[in-house]
Amino acid sequence: MGTFVVGMIVAVIAGFAGFRLYQDKKKGKCCGGCSGCQGGCCPKE
Repeated sequence: MGTFVVGMIVAVIAGFAGFRLYQDKKKGKCCGGCSGCQGGCCPKE
């Protein structure tokens, strides 16, 4: 039972993280805030 609860918590956290990445990309944010992308994933202005 404990394994199921921990698995559900991990699944919820992973789902939330994926949703945030999707929303950031949709809004045009670059690389989720990382500084090492060298602008490769940023929209060209």
